[in-house]
Amino acid sequence: MEPLQLIATTAFGLEAVVSRELEALGYTERTTSDGRVEFTGDASAVARANLWLRSADRVLVKLAGFEAVDFGELFDQVVELPWAEWLTEESSFPVRARCVRSQINSEPDTQAIVKKAVVEALKRTWPRDWFDETGPEMPIDVTIRRDQVTVSLDTTGRGLHRRGYRIWTGGAPLRETLSAALLQLSYWEPGRVLADPCCGTGTILIEAAWMASNRAPGLGRGFLAEEWPRLAGPLGGGAWKNARQEAEDLVVEPPEVPLLGGDLNPKALELAKRNAEQAGVTAAIEFEQVAVADFGPHHKYGCVVTNPPYGERMGEKKEAEAVYGDLGRLARRLDTWSVYALSAHKGFEAIFEEASGRTGQVRRRKLYNGPIQCTYFQYAGPRPPWT
Repeated sequence: MEPLQLIATTAFGLEAVVSRELEALGYTERTTSDGRVEFTGDASAVARANLWLRSADRVLVKLAGFEAVDFGELFDQVVELPWAEWLTEESSFPVRARCVRSQINSEPDTQAIVKKAVVEALKRTWPRDWFDETGPEMPIDVTIRRDQVTVSLDTTGRGLHRRGYRIWTGGAPLRETLSAALLQLSYWEPGRVLADPCCGTGTILIEAAWMASNRAPGLGRGFLAEEWPRLAGPLGGGAWKNARQEAEDLVVEPPEVPLLGGDLNPKALELAKRNAEQAGVTAAIEFEQVAVADFGPHHKYGCVVTNPPYGERMGEKKEAEAVYGDLGRLARRLDTWSVYALSAHKGFEAIFEEASGRTGQVRRRKLYNGPIQCTYFQYAGPRPPWT
């Protein structure tokens, strides 16, 4: 099989994190653009990327890239792609489309045109009037950005943030993929103390526990491409079976260093404990019902990585600002700790720095928590000595 052109999609601002994750997996040929990292691999790369990527959203197989400024050009290009090399007579192939700053700007019409073109292409191999689409699902992803079209197949299915442990959620929880990225953008690493004083349902800490044990985040779930003839079974060379076995073999005992979570909301804490149990990391995390003002790790060095409330709802702004002040005073007490906080509140930096005394020490990174534009505030403390 010729090398596949693959795409790991991601939230804006996390491209460099995903690129480093791919490099760690051994994929050295990478190119990065907004919201995606392209790399080259085979069926094994598809399996390993789906299993191991912590901060990506999906893994796509890129079939083609071309320019199209109208639906006629789009149809003519799509119908000539080698669909019968991937799809079968029974394959289900829903189409999703995204159009950004392009002359083709109707996503529903784009989906309809691409669907029609694929059907016409399949008729050349299997002459018939209708395809029942009762077989394995092979979603077609079409992105049109500045008239440049990328046509891909989605190997993942449910987004990679669906790890399988967060059966219970509360409010608007932080996605697992973003939580993993926040950790990778901090000084924290396995073997260091980590604290989240606004832990909510525990996602940051659970992701850290999995990282500490080197557990592949996709190990407990399935992926669409595991049922695709070209990437599974004999044609795939046992890629999925081998990748899963590799992931299981690489799990290690985590260092006996605490992961500390605090939250004042008892319902959120109960959900956090249940999620941790589902993830198999109950023993690795210490949860405590406590306000930020009273949260008090007693370790010399460590990292705070947290997602405090944004105060976007009516009546919650002052409560959120009080939490920022408490977080700043916590940072003042933990003056040898690094503190990382994701916030959409425009006043976070001023409130936190006044309370913490860490004026002028911040690094900022623009990230998105779902549709919400946020800033990741990074206050680095001294690196602790290794003992």
